[in-house]
Amino acid sequence: MPTPSHARRIVAVVVTFNRLSLLQGLLERLRRTPDVTEIVVVDNASTDGTGEWLAGQDADGAVPLRAVTLGDNRGGAGGFHEGMRIGLERDADLLWLMDDDGMPDDDCLALLLEHDGTLDFWGPVVVDQDDAERLVFPIRLPGGTTVVHDLADVRAAAADGRIDDIVIPFNGVLVTRDLAERIGLPRAEFFIWGDDHEYRLRAEKAGARIATVVDATVRHPSVGSLGTPMMFGRTTYNHSPSDLKHYCMARNNVVNLRTYRGLPHVLAFIVKTVWFYAFTRPSPKRLALSARGIGAGLRNDFTGHGRFLA
Repeated sequence: MPTPSHARRIVAVVVTFNRLSLLQGLLERLRRTPDVTEIVVVDNASTDGTGEWLAGQDADGAVPLRAVTLGDNRGGAGGFHEGMRIGLERDADLLWLMDDDGMPDDDCLALLLEHDGTLDFWGPVVVDQDDAERLVFPIRLPGGTTVVHDLADVRAAAADGRIDDIVIPFNGVLVTRDLAERIGLPRAEFFIWGDDHEYRLRAEKAGARIATVVDATVRHPSVGSLGTPMMFGRTTYNHSPSDLKHYCMARNNVVNLRTYRGLPHVLAFIVKTVWFYAFTRPSPKRLALSARGIGAGLRNDFTGHGRFLA
């Protein structure tokens, strides 16, 4: 039987960087969300006044706020590593994880909590804030190669209001204390992109019960051409206009594939990358950047993204 939500300490963990107005709106939403016990905000050394604003907030309000400003930008991976660590120290039974640019609907947490006690790692669908019927992060349905981009397709594939064995972290997901203690914290060295996927793979390997609750919704800005069709529509590629994100994606994806899937999958990713930037969206510059990221992943070198932060 699910544990009643009122008996659980639910700590919302938010990672932010230079998006003060979005953070302010999100915190306003979280403070009025029933069942949130406490909020932890990790500021990745923002330069837009976020740290100063957080320092002026009431830490002992109706929903206590604990804010930590890091000395340097550690990306989403480093931010969630620190935020989850603090949340566990604050005796969280459930960690509710999100970036500053996502906005959970008013009933998002309540809908997720309907599955409390039956899942270990679960979350909402993430839809485009300008088109609530379109997914920001396409979902590959379990048991096949079908990738869906529309909310209607996700709901059609659901059973009992959810799709098991898939979740889109860290956008409004819940993680139980037991799972976090069993598998540890996100890999801070990933910086961004792939750290959330690695955490899901680690959870999957540990036998965690994972799902997406299709009626729970987080609204998020569009992030680019994720799931772009390629190879005559036979597969897709996650293209990002950001050189930083692409470098980290190439590096971290190689690490994840080598660790959890094996070298044949690494080679397949390399072939896809070459095809995409040679034929689908030709770009010699992106091919060179991809090669640097892939090489770093093969060497387990997590220092190269620093060149993009200057």
